Amino acid sequence: MPCESNHQPPGRHAALARMAVKILQDAGFKAYWAGGCVRDTLLGRTPKDYDITTNASPDDIMALFPGSVGVGKAFGVVRSPVEDAMFEIATFRADVSYSNGRHPDAVAFADPEQDAMRRDFTVNALFYDPIADNLLDYVGGRKDLELKIIRFVGNDEARIKEDHLRMLRAVRFASTLDFRIAEPTMEAIRRNAALITRISAERVRDEMTRLLVEAAHPGKALELLDSCGLLAHVLPEVAAMKGQEQPAEFHPEGDVFVHTVLMLDMMEDRPEALAWAVLLHDVGKPATAKKASDGRLRFPNHAEKGAELARAIMRRLKFPCATIETVGECIRNHMRIAESQRMRRSTLRRMAGSSHFPLELELHRLDCLASHRKLENYNFLVKFLEQMASEPVLPKPWITGNDIMAMGIPEGPDVGRWRRAAYDAQLEGRFHTREQLLEWLAGSLRQERKMNAEQRINTREAQTDPS
Repeated sequence: MPCESNHQPPGRHAALARMAVKILQDAGFKAYWAGGCVRDTLLGRTPKDYDITTNASPDDIMALFPGSVGVGKAFGVVRSPVEDAMFEIATFRADVSYSNGRHPDAVAFADPEQDAMRRDFTVNALFYDPIADNLLDYVGGRKDLELKIIRFVGNDEARIKEDHLRMLRAVRFASTLDFRIAEPTMEAIRRNAALITRISAERVRDEMTRLLVEAAHPGKALELLDSCGLLAHVLPEVAAMKGQEQPAEFHPEGDVFVHTVLMLDMMEDRPEALAWAVLLHDVGKPATAKKASDGRLRFPNHAEKGAELARAIMRRLKFPCATIETVGECIRNHMRIAESQRMRRSTLRRMAGSSHFPLELELHRLDCLASHRKLENYNFLVKFLEQMASEPVLPKPWITGNDIMAMGIPEGPDVGRWRRAAYDAQLEGRFHTREQLLEWLAGSLRQERKMNAEQRINTREAQTDPS
């Protein structure tokens, strides 16, 4: 079936991908665009990259494209340059066998139809000849695109047994494209969901992150992950949020899982750390839920417990330490914004000056919108940040430890205590210059020394009093 000319995407990258195909075809080989770039082109999307498949051998490819690198030469995959772009060019192949549930043990070079049959989903198994403007569809992928269906190529069970990660990818593709998963494919995933635990943590992490960041509706994606049986195996701590009741006056929307789904769907910008913070911000509630003496449901220290669980989850999924720390701190602090209008100015500035405060503030906004919808504290902080726009929220301290030791305080914890006190006074705007602050600090130190001396005298008198 021909691919309509208006589907051919504009842009230099597409032109260079077309040039790569032409080089192969001019040398006497078959060559096509393959997979995701064909799918996205038919959907009217701009492909992120262009993969090419051909009957040329890896050695033939490397000869035609000087500077090529055999990234998977044993599997027939070569990265080849065309001007300043790089393209993965793969020889038509059939996977011989899978023993680890992830990668083929070996491949055999094959024809286009056999290559299509080894792929994961029908919508990813389409080939397109950009020179002849011709679509090659051996698996019904074009029809599934029109019906907005994700379905495995061929036998569902076989595709899953070959590569268990395909179950999670099915959820991601359906959620990213806003498609539905074909019922036989869903049933096969449900039957085999436990196999996902055999996949490396890094692979699961990457798929889950893409699901949260790229899905059209990440909350609905989480529900789909649950309905096909994968959530309990991938993130059992999140599955435990289902059915966890919350006080209706604060959470009229429903249980913790429903609340989280709503928050995910409300995300606009989706940096990785925010997406994971939203997903896990209330993960500590099931473990801390208790009825208070007045009969009301409470979650004491759930933010602290949630941060602990989130860090453990993210370590299990092999996240970088910096991401774990950012998400953990956002979750640990996600309740403190509720106290912002009662904070001392120095406390407020310290909170707002945190490197991850923008994420905390957005997490708070989403938390409110997905529950009681009261944004007074959010609006207060936005106004505060606007007022602080002309100066640093956390300016350089006027007083250093050396200043304090020069006033006679020996090195030790008292230096830190006075330094913090001086910085709080600076942040609260109690003094306009460093000199004024130094004068206050010297007076405060004199007053403390006097009080300590009087206390020592009173203690000695009490010890020598014969009564």
